[in-house]
Amino acid sequence: MADLIERLSLSSSGRVSAQGTEFTALDVKTTGLHRGRVLEVAAIRFRGDGTFLGEFATVVAADANRRNPHRITAAELADAPALGDILSPLFELCRGAIVVAHDLSSVEGLLAEISQLGVRLPPLPAISLKDTAQAALPLPNYRLATIARAFGLEDFPGYLAEPAARACAHAMLALVRTHGLRQPQPVRFPDLPRYASGAAPVRRAVTGAEKGWMAEAVDRVSAGDGGPVAQAYLDLLAEAVGDHFLTDEEVWALADLAAEAGMTESEVQRVHAGLVAELRRVAEADGVVTSAEYRELRQVADALGAMDAVVDLKVTTNGNKPTRVLVLGTTADADQLRARVLSEGFQLAKNLTGSVTHLVYDSGVRESEPRLARALELGAQVARLDEAAVLLGFAPAPRPRHQKAPSSRDRLLGQVLMGIGVILMVITVTAMFDGAGLGLGIVLAGFAVGALVGGWYLDETKRATAGSAG
Repeated sequence: MADLIERLSLSSSGRVSAQGTEFTALDVKTTGLHRGRVLEVAAIRFRGDGTFLGEFATVVAADANRRNPHRITAAELADAPALGDILSPLFELCRGAIVVAHDLSSVEGLLAEISQLGVRLPPLPAISLKDTAQAALPLPNYRLATIARAFGLEDFPGYLAEPAARACAHAMLALVRTHGLRQPQPVRFPDLPRYASGAAPVRRAVTGAEKGWMAEAVDRVSAGDGGPVAQAYLDLLAEAVGDHFLTDEEVWALADLAAEAGMTESEVQRVHAGLVAELRRVAEADGVVTSAEYRELRQVADALGAMDAVVDLKVTTNGNKPTRVLVLGTTADADQLRARVLSEGFQLAKNLTGSVTHLVYDSGVRESEPRLARALELGAQVARLDEAAVLLGFAPAPRPRHQKAPSSRDRLLGQVLMGIGVILMVITVTAMFDGAGLGLGIVLAGFAVGALVGGWYLDETKRATAGSAG
Protein backbone atom coordinates (compact mmCIF):
# COMPACT_ATOMS: atom_id res chain seq x y z
CA MET A 1 0.00 0.00 0.00
CA ALA A 2 2.95 2.29 0.60
CA ASP A 3 3.65 2.42 -3.15
CA LEU A 4 0.37 4.27 -3.68
CA ILE A 5 2.01 7.38 -2.19
CA GLU A 6 5.21 9.16 -3.20
CA ARG A 7 6.03 11.06 -0.03
CA LEU A 8 7.43 14.53 -0.63
CA SER A 9 8.62 17.21 1.75
CA LEU A 10 8.97 20.97 1.98
CA SER A 11 11.71 22.76 3.86
CA SER A 12 13.36 26.15 4.25
CA SER A 13 16.42 24.78 2.42
CA GLY A 14 14.51 23.70 -0.70
CA ARG A 15 15.67 24.99 -4.08
CA VAL A 16 12.31 25.33 -5.87
CA SER A 17 9.61 27.82 -4.88
CA ALA A 18 6.27 26.18 -4.12
CA GLN A 19 4.20 29.30 -4.77
CA GLY A 20 3.56 28.30 -8.38
CA THR A 21 2.82 24.67 -7.49
CA GLU A 22 -0.74 23.38 -7.37
CA PHE A 23 -1.89 21.33 -4.38
CA THR A 24 -5.02 19.37 -3.51
CA ALA A 25 -5.95 19.16 0.16
CA LEU A 26 -7.73 15.90 0.96
CA ASP A 27 -9.67 14.93 4.05
CA VAL A 28 -11.13 11.44 4.40
CA LYS A 29 -13.54 10.17 7.07
CA THR A 30 -13.73 6.41 7.51
CA THR A 31 -15.55 3.76 9.49
CA GLY A 32 -12.36 2.69 11.23
CA LEU A 33 -10.03 4.09 13.84
CA HIS A 34 -6.73 3.87 11.99
CA ARG A 35 -8.08 2.38 8.76
CA GLY A 36 -11.62 1.65 7.60
CA ARG A 37 -14.12 1.98 4.78
CA VAL A 38 -14.43 5.46 3.33
CA LEU A 39 -17.46 7.46 4.56
CA GLU A 40 -16.73 10.97 3.30
CA VAL A 41 -14.21 12.66 1.02
CA ALA A 42 -13.41 16.34 0.49
CA ALA A 43 -10.87 17.74 -1.97
CA ILE A 44 -9.85 21.40 -2.33
CA ARG A 45 -7.40 22.45 -5.04
CA PHE A 46 -5.27 25.57 -4.62
CA ARG A 47 -2.02 27.12 -5.81
CA GLY A 48 0.86 28.02 -3.53
CA ASP A 49 0.29 31.74 -4.18
CA GLY A 50 -3.09 31.53 -2.43
CA THR A 51 -5.38 31.07 -5.43
CA PHE A 52 -8.18 28.52 -4.91
CA LEU A 53 -9.03 26.54 -8.03
CA GLY A 54 -11.83 24.09 -7.24
CA GLU A 55 -13.39 21.83 -4.63
CA PHE A 56 -15.50 18.72 -4.18
CA ALA A 57 -17.06 17.02 -1.16
CA THR A 58 -19.46 14.12 -0.68
CA VAL A 59 -20.57 11.42 1.70
CA VAL A 60 -19.82 7.93 0.32
CA ALA A 61 -22.30 5.04 0.49
CA ALA A 62 -21.61 2.63 3.36
CA ASP A 63 -23.36 0.49 5.95
CA ALA A 64 -25.94 2.83 7.46
CA ASN A 65 -26.41 0.64 10.55
CA ARG A 66 -22.83 1.02 11.63
CA ARG A 67 -21.96 3.65 14.26
CA ASN A 68 -19.45 6.28 13.21
CA PRO A 69 -17.81 9.12 15.15
CA HIS A 70 -18.31 11.67 12.36
CA ARG A 71 -22.07 12.31 12.87
CA ILE A 72 -22.95 11.08 9.39
CA THR A 73 -26.62 10.13 9.40
CA ALA A 74 -28.23 7.03 7.97
CA ALA A 75 -30.24 9.21 5.56
CA GLU A 76 -27.07 10.83 4.21
CA LEU A 77 -25.45 7.42 3.71
CA ALA A 78 -28.55 6.02 2.01
CA ASP A 79 -28.54 8.78 -0.65
CA ALA A 80 -24.75 8.94 -1.08
CA PRO A 81 -22.94 7.85 -4.26
CA ALA A 82 -20.67 4.82 -4.28
CA LEU A 83 -16.91 5.39 -4.18
CA GLY A 84 -16.57 4.34 -7.82
CA ASP A 85 -19.04 7.05 -8.85
CA ILE A 86 -16.94 9.94 -7.53
CA LEU A 87 -13.63 9.07 -9.20
CA SER A 88 -14.09 11.56 -12.04
CA PRO A 89 -14.29 14.77 -9.93
CA LEU A 90 -11.81 13.40 -7.41
CA PHE A 91 -9.13 12.58 -10.01
CA GLU A 92 -9.72 15.86 -11.86
CA LEU A 93 -8.86 17.80 -8.71
CA CYS A 94 -5.79 15.64 -8.01
CA ARG A 95 -4.41 15.57 -11.58
CA GLY A 96 -1.20 17.62 -11.85
CA ALA A 97 -1.25 18.54 -8.17
CA ILE A 98 0.56 17.51 -4.99
CA VAL A 99 -1.86 15.90 -2.56
CA VAL A 100 -1.79 17.39 0.94
CA ALA A 101 -3.37 15.68 3.93
CA HIS A 102 -3.03 16.12 7.64
CA ASP A 103 -2.15 12.43 7.94
CA LEU A 104 -1.24 10.54 4.76
CA SER A 105 -2.44 7.24 6.18
CA SER A 106 -6.01 8.38 5.44
CA VAL A 107 -5.07 9.02 1.80
CA GLU A 108 -3.38 5.63 1.59
CA GLY A 109 -6.59 4.02 2.85
CA LEU A 110 -8.65 5.89 0.25
CA LEU A 111 -6.34 4.87 -2.59
CA ALA A 112 -6.25 1.27 -1.38
CA GLU A 113 -10.05 1.13 -1.43
CA ILE A 114 -10.08 2.62 -4.94
CA SER A 115 -7.56 -0.01 -6.02
CA GLN A 116 -9.89 -2.74 -4.75
CA LEU A 117 -12.37 -1.52 -7.38
CA GLY A 118 -9.89 -2.67 -10.06
CA VAL A 119 -8.45 0.80 -10.71
CA ARG A 120 -4.71 0.84 -11.47
CA LEU A 121 -3.19 3.89 -9.81
CA PRO A 122 0.33 5.28 -10.10
CA PRO A 123 1.96 6.61 -6.91
CA LEU A 124 0.57 10.04 -6.10
CA PRO A 125 3.00 12.77 -4.95
CA ALA A 126 1.84 13.77 -1.47
CA ILE A 127 2.87 15.82 1.55
CA SER A 128 1.98 15.23 5.20
CA LEU A 129 0.85 18.48 6.81
CA LYS A 130 1.49 17.01 10.24
CA ASP A 131 5.13 16.21 9.47
CA THR A 132 5.71 19.53 7.70
CA ALA A 133 4.23 21.57 10.54
CA GLN A 134 6.24 19.57 13.07
CA ALA A 135 9.46 20.68 11.38
CA ALA A 136 8.35 24.33 11.37
CA LEU A 137 6.55 24.95 14.70
CA PRO A 138 7.02 23.61 18.25
CA LEU A 139 3.48 22.61 19.29
CA PRO A 140 2.16 20.53 22.17
CA ASN A 141 0.49 18.23 19.63
CA TYR A 142 0.00 18.16 15.88
CA ARG A 143 -3.71 17.59 15.52
CA LEU A 144 -5.15 19.56 12.61
CA ALA A 145 -7.08 21.88 14.94
CA THR A 146 -3.91 22.70 16.89
CA ILE A 147 -1.94 23.46 13.73
CA ALA A 148 -4.75 25.69 12.49
CA ARG A 149 -4.87 27.56 15.80
CA ALA A 150 -1.13 28.27 15.65
CA PHE A 151 -1.60 29.86 12.23
CA GLY A 152 -4.47 32.01 13.48
CA LEU A 153 -7.07 30.22 11.33
CA GLU A 154 -10.76 30.16 12.13
CA ASP A 155 -12.18 27.35 14.25
CA PHE A 156 -13.79 24.55 12.23
CA PRO A 157 -15.85 21.43 12.98
CA GLY A 158 -13.33 18.64 12.58
CA TYR A 159 -15.94 15.92 12.11
CA LEU A 160 -16.83 17.42 8.69
CA ALA A 161 -14.46 16.60 5.83
CA GLU A 162 -14.87 19.82 3.86
CA PRO A 163 -13.93 22.32 6.63
CA ALA A 164 -11.06 20.04 7.66
CA ALA A 165 -9.73 19.96 4.08
CA ARG A 166 -10.02 23.76 3.91
CA ALA A 167 -8.10 24.16 7.16
CA CYS A 168 -5.42 21.84 5.78
CA ALA A 169 -5.17 23.98 2.64
CA HIS A 170 -4.83 27.26 4.56
CA ALA A 171 -2.23 25.76 6.89
CA MET A 172 -0.16 24.59 3.92
CA LEU A 173 -0.44 28.07 2.38
CA ALA A 174 0.92 29.56 5.60
CA LEU A 175 3.90 27.20 5.49
CA VAL A 176 4.60 28.07 1.85
CA ARG A 177 3.91 31.81 1.83
CA THR A 178 4.64 32.98 5.38
CA HIS A 179 7.34 30.52 6.42
CA GLY A 180 8.90 30.28 2.96
CA LEU A 181 9.07 26.49 2.71
CA ARG A 182 10.23 25.24 -0.68
CA GLN A 183 10.42 22.05 -2.71
CA PRO A 184 13.74 20.23 -2.97
CA GLN A 185 13.21 19.74 -6.72
CA PRO A 186 10.50 19.98 -9.39
CA VAL A 187 7.77 17.34 -9.18
CA ARG A 188 6.85 14.95 -11.98
CA PHE A 189 3.12 14.29 -11.95
CA PRO A 190 1.71 10.89 -12.97
CA ASP A 191 -1.17 10.35 -15.37
CA LEU A 192 -4.42 9.53 -13.61
CA PRO A 193 -7.29 7.60 -15.21
CA ARG A 194 -10.18 9.59 -16.64
CA TYR A 195 -13.81 8.74 -15.95
CA ALA A 196 -17.17 10.03 -17.02
CA SER A 197 -19.08 11.96 -14.42
CA GLY A 198 -20.90 9.75 -11.94
CA ALA A 199 -23.69 10.20 -9.42
CA ALA A 200 -24.47 13.52 -7.77
CA PRO A 201 -22.56 14.17 -4.54
CA VAL A 202 -24.23 14.37 -1.13
CA ARG A 203 -22.66 17.33 0.60
CA ARG A 204 -23.07 17.74 4.33
CA ALA A 205 -24.09 21.16 5.61
CA VAL A 206 -21.12 23.05 7.03
CA THR A 207 -21.82 24.38 10.50
CA GLY A 208 -19.76 26.55 12.79
CA ALA A 209 -17.43 25.00 15.30
CA GLU A 210 -18.49 24.72 18.92
CA LYS A 211 -16.52 27.22 21.00
CA GLY A 212 -15.62 27.20 24.66
CA TRP A 213 -12.81 26.49 27.04
CA MET A 214 -12.70 22.76 26.26
CA ALA A 215 -12.33 23.36 22.51
CA GLU A 216 -9.22 25.42 23.24
CA ALA A 217 -7.92 23.16 25.99
CA VAL A 218 -7.66 20.05 23.81
CA ASP A 219 -5.35 21.98 21.49
CA ARG A 220 -2.95 22.51 24.38
CA VAL A 221 -2.66 18.94 25.64
CA SER A 222 0.57 17.08 25.00
CA ALA A 223 0.62 14.42 22.30
CA GLY A 224 0.17 10.82 23.40
CA ASP A 225 3.09 8.41 23.45
CA GLY A 226 1.24 5.33 22.18
CA GLY A 227 1.37 3.69 18.76
CA PRO A 228 -0.55 4.83 15.66
CA VAL A 229 -3.80 3.15 16.75
CA ALA A 230 -3.75 4.70 20.24
CA GLN A 231 -2.81 8.07 18.73
CA ALA A 232 -5.67 7.86 16.22
CA TYR A 233 -8.06 7.06 19.07
CA LEU A 234 -6.75 9.99 21.13
CA ASP A 235 -7.16 12.35 18.16
CA LEU A 236 -10.78 11.30 17.63
CA LEU A 237 -11.44 11.49 21.38
CA ALA A 238 -9.98 15.01 21.57
CA GLU A 239 -12.16 16.04 18.62
CA ALA A 240 -15.26 14.68 20.32
CA VAL A 241 -14.37 16.26 23.67
CA GLY A 242 -13.52 19.59 22.09
CA ASP A 243 -17.05 20.32 20.90
CA HIS A 244 -18.05 21.02 24.51
CA PHE A 245 -20.51 18.17 24.88
CA LEU A 246 -19.53 14.49 24.80
CA THR A 247 -22.63 12.44 23.97
CA ASP A 248 -23.26 8.80 24.86
CA GLU A 249 -23.47 8.08 21.13
CA GLU A 250 -19.96 9.44 20.63
CA VAL A 251 -18.61 7.41 23.55
CA TRP A 252 -20.20 4.21 22.20
CA ALA A 253 -18.96 4.85 18.66
CA LEU A 254 -15.44 5.44 19.92
CA ALA A 255 -15.59 2.31 22.06
CA ASP A 256 -16.63 0.25 19.02
CA LEU A 257 -13.79 1.69 16.96
CA ALA A 258 -11.25 1.00 19.70
CA ALA A 259 -12.39 -2.61 20.07
CA GLU A 260 -12.30 -3.22 16.31
CA ALA A 261 -8.78 -1.76 16.17
CA GLY A 262 -7.62 -4.22 18.83
CA MET A 263 -7.35 -1.86 21.79
CA THR A 264 -8.05 -3.49 25.14
CA GLU A 265 -10.35 -1.96 27.73
CA SER A 266 -7.37 -1.13 29.94
CA GLU A 267 -5.61 0.63 27.04
CA VAL A 268 -8.71 2.70 26.35
CA GLN A 269 -9.05 3.63 30.00
CA ARG A 270 -5.39 4.60 30.14
CA VAL A 271 -5.93 6.98 27.18
CA HIS A 272 -9.01 8.43 28.91
CA ALA A 273 -7.17 9.00 32.19
CA GLY A 274 -4.18 10.48 30.40
CA LEU A 275 -6.33 12.95 28.46
CA VAL A 276 -8.21 14.09 31.57
CA ALA A 277 -4.92 14.49 33.48
CA GLU A 278 -3.54 16.59 30.63
CA LEU A 279 -6.67 18.72 30.54
CA ARG A 280 -6.28 19.32 34.26
CA ARG A 281 -2.64 20.34 33.77
CA VAL A 282 -3.74 22.82 31.10
CA ALA A 283 -6.45 24.23 33.37
CA GLU A 284 -3.95 24.80 36.19
CA ALA A 285 -1.05 26.01 34.00
CA ASP A 286 -1.73 29.72 34.56
CA GLY A 287 -2.55 29.34 38.24
CA VAL A 288 -6.27 29.97 37.77
CA VAL A 289 -9.08 27.40 37.56
CA THR A 290 -12.39 29.09 36.78
CA SER A 291 -15.80 27.67 37.63
CA ALA A 292 -16.44 27.04 33.90
CA GLU A 293 -13.17 25.12 33.56
CA TYR A 294 -13.94 23.14 36.70
CA ARG A 295 -17.44 22.27 35.47
CA GLU A 296 -16.42 21.26 31.92
CA LEU A 297 -13.45 19.23 33.12
CA ARG A 298 -15.52 17.25 35.60
CA GLN A 299 -18.21 16.61 32.97
CA VAL A 300 -15.65 15.15 30.57
CA ALA A 301 -13.96 13.15 33.33
CA ASP A 302 -17.32 11.68 34.33
CA ALA A 303 -18.20 10.75 30.72
CA LEU A 304 -14.83 9.04 30.26
CA GLY A 305 -14.82 7.26 33.61
CA ALA A 306 -11.74 9.14 34.81
CA MET A 307 -13.01 11.06 37.84
CA ASP A 308 -9.99 10.01 39.90
CA ALA A 309 -7.90 12.51 37.91
CA VAL A 310 -10.01 15.49 39.06
CA VAL A 311 -11.40 14.41 42.41
CA ASP A 312 -9.33 17.00 44.30
CA LEU A 313 -9.60 19.79 41.70
CA LYS A 314 -10.55 23.16 43.20
CA VAL A 315 -11.87 26.41 41.78
CA THR A 316 -9.37 29.25 42.23
CA THR A 317 -10.84 32.20 44.14
CA ASN A 318 -7.91 34.66 44.07
CA GLY A 319 -9.72 37.02 41.71
CA ASN A 320 -7.17 36.69 38.89
CA LYS A 321 -8.16 36.01 35.29
CA PRO A 322 -6.66 33.09 33.35
CA THR A 323 -3.81 34.15 31.07
CA ARG A 324 -5.40 34.64 27.65
CA VAL A 325 -3.24 35.94 24.81
CA LEU A 326 -4.33 37.50 21.53
CA VAL A 327 -1.56 37.66 18.90
CA LEU A 328 -2.15 40.05 16.01
CA GLY A 329 -0.07 39.53 12.88
CA THR A 330 0.60 37.24 9.96
CA THR A 331 4.37 36.91 10.14
CA ALA A 332 6.31 33.73 10.85
CA ASP A 333 7.33 35.21 14.21
CA ALA A 334 3.65 35.72 15.11
CA ASP A 335 2.99 32.05 14.28
CA GLN A 336 5.94 31.03 16.44
CA LEU A 337 4.58 33.02 19.37
CA ARG A 338 1.11 31.48 19.00
CA ALA A 339 2.78 28.06 19.04
CA ARG A 340 4.74 29.01 22.17
CA VAL A 341 1.59 30.20 23.94
CA LEU A 342 -0.10 26.86 23.21
CA SER A 343 2.97 24.90 24.33
CA GLU A 344 3.09 26.80 27.62
CA GLY A 345 -0.53 25.84 28.30
CA PHE A 346 -1.94 29.39 28.09
CA GLN A 347 -5.18 30.26 26.35
CA LEU A 348 -4.83 31.59 22.81
CA ALA A 349 -7.60 34.02 21.87
CA LYS A 350 -8.99 34.49 18.37
CA ASN A 351 -10.80 37.77 19.06
CA LEU A 352 -10.47 40.70 21.43
CA THR A 353 -12.88 40.30 24.34
CA GLY A 354 -12.86 41.24 27.99
CA SER A 355 -11.24 37.90 28.84
CA VAL A 356 -8.01 38.76 26.99
CA THR A 357 -5.20 39.57 29.44
CA HIS A 358 -2.40 40.19 26.91
CA LEU A 359 -2.41 41.54 23.35
CA VAL A 360 0.77 41.17 21.30
CA TYR A 361 1.22 42.59 17.80
CA ASP A 362 3.89 42.15 15.13
CA SER A 363 5.58 44.68 12.86
CA GLY A 364 2.80 44.44 10.27
CA VAL A 365 0.22 45.90 12.67
CA ARG A 366 -0.01 49.69 12.75
CA GLU A 367 0.15 51.57 16.03
CA SER A 368 -3.21 53.11 15.06
CA GLU A 369 -4.89 49.68 15.00
CA PRO A 370 -8.11 50.24 17.02
CA ARG A 371 -7.76 46.96 18.91
CA LEU A 372 -4.59 48.18 20.62
CA ALA A 373 -6.36 51.08 22.29
CA ARG A 374 -9.44 48.96 22.99
CA ALA A 375 -7.31 46.27 24.68
CA LEU A 376 -5.88 48.90 27.04
CA GLU A 377 -9.40 50.09 27.85
CA LEU A 378 -10.32 46.49 28.72
CA GLY A 379 -7.35 46.24 31.08
CA ALA A 380 -5.15 44.00 28.92
CA GLN A 381 -1.39 44.43 28.69
CA VAL A 382 -0.30 45.45 25.18
CA ALA A 383 3.18 44.81 23.81
CA ARG A 384 5.15 44.49 20.61
CA LEU A 385 6.18 41.03 19.49
CA ASP A 386 9.80 41.53 20.54
CA GLU A 387 8.63 42.31 24.09
CA ALA A 388 6.26 39.36 24.39
CA ALA A 389 8.67 36.70 25.67
CA VAL A 390 9.54 38.77 28.75
CA LEU A 391 5.97 40.00 29.29
CA LEU A 392 4.57 36.46 29.25
CA GLY A 393 7.36 35.03 31.37
CA PHE A 394 8.89 32.92 28.59
CA ALA A 395 12.25 34.67 29.03
CA PRO A 396 13.88 36.54 31.94
CA ALA A 397 13.94 40.33 31.90
CA PRO A 398 17.25 41.72 30.60
CA ARG A 399 19.64 42.72 33.37
CA PRO A 400 20.35 46.47 33.52
CA ARG A 401 23.72 47.53 32.28
CA HIS A 402 25.95 48.78 35.09
CA GLN A 403 28.82 51.17 34.71
CA LYS A 404 32.22 49.67 35.04
CA ALA A 405 33.31 49.56 38.67
CA PRO A 406 36.10 52.05 39.33
CA SER A 407 39.61 50.87 39.92
CA SER A 408 41.70 51.94 42.94
CA ARG A 409 44.02 53.67 40.48
CA ASP A 410 41.23 56.07 39.36
CA ARG A 411 40.37 57.04 42.91
CA LEU A 412 44.04 57.47 43.82
CA LEU A 413 44.46 59.85 40.90
CA GLY A 414 41.56 61.98 42.16
CA GLN A 415 43.07 62.14 45.65
CA VAL A 416 46.49 63.09 44.23
CA LEU A 417 44.93 65.92 42.20
CA MET A 418 43.19 67.29 45.30
CA GLY A 419 46.51 67.14 47.18
CA ILE A 420 48.23 69.06 44.38
CA GLY A 421 45.42 71.61 44.44
CA VAL A 422 45.87 72.19 48.19
CA ILE A 423 49.64 72.61 47.79
CA LEU A 424 49.18 75.09 44.93
CA MET A 425 46.68 77.05 46.98
CA VAL A 426 49.17 77.30 49.91
CA ILE A 427 51.92 78.41 47.52
CA THR A 428 49.59 81.03 46.01
CA VAL A 429 48.69 82.53 49.38
CA THR A 430 52.32 82.55 50.55
CA ALA A 431 53.48 84.19 47.32
CA MET A 432 50.86 86.90 47.58
CA PHE A 433 51.97 87.77 51.14
CA ASP A 434 55.61 87.85 50.01
CA GLY A 435 54.77 90.53 47.42
CA ALA A 436 54.35 88.42 44.29
CA GLY A 437 52.51 90.11 41.46
CA LEU A 438 48.72 89.85 41.13
CA GLY A 439 48.98 88.17 37.71
CA LEU A 440 51.15 85.33 39.02
CA GLY A 441 48.79 84.87 41.97
CA ILE A 442 45.79 84.57 39.72
CA VAL A 443 47.52 81.98 37.53
CA LEU A 444 48.60 79.88 40.53
CA ALA A 445 45.12 80.16 42.06
CA GLY A 446 43.53 78.98 38.81
CA PHE A 447 45.76 75.89 38.72
CA ALA A 448 45.00 75.19 42.38
CA VAL A 449 41.22 75.47 42.00
CA GLY A 450 41.28 73.35 38.83
CA ALA A 451 43.24 70.59 40.54
CA LEU A 452 40.97 70.66 43.60
CA VAL A 453 37.72 70.54 41.59
CA GLY A 454 39.01 67.93 39.13
CA GLY A 455 40.34 65.71 41.88
CA TRP A 456 37.15 66.01 43.93
CA TYR A 457 34.95 65.24 40.91
CA LEU A 458 36.98 62.20 39.92
CA ASP A 459 37.02 60.81 43.45
CA GLU A 460 33.30 61.39 44.21
CA THR A 461 32.13 60.12 40.78
CA LYS A 462 34.03 56.89 41.21
CA ARG A 463 32.64 56.46 44.72
CA ALA A 464 29.09 56.87 43.41
CA THR A 465 29.72 54.47 40.54
CA ALA A 466 31.15 51.94 42.95
CA GLY A 467 28.02 52.19 45.09
CA SER A 468 25.62 51.63 42.13
CA ALA A 469 27.71 48.75 40.77
CA GLY A 470 27.55 47.03 44.14
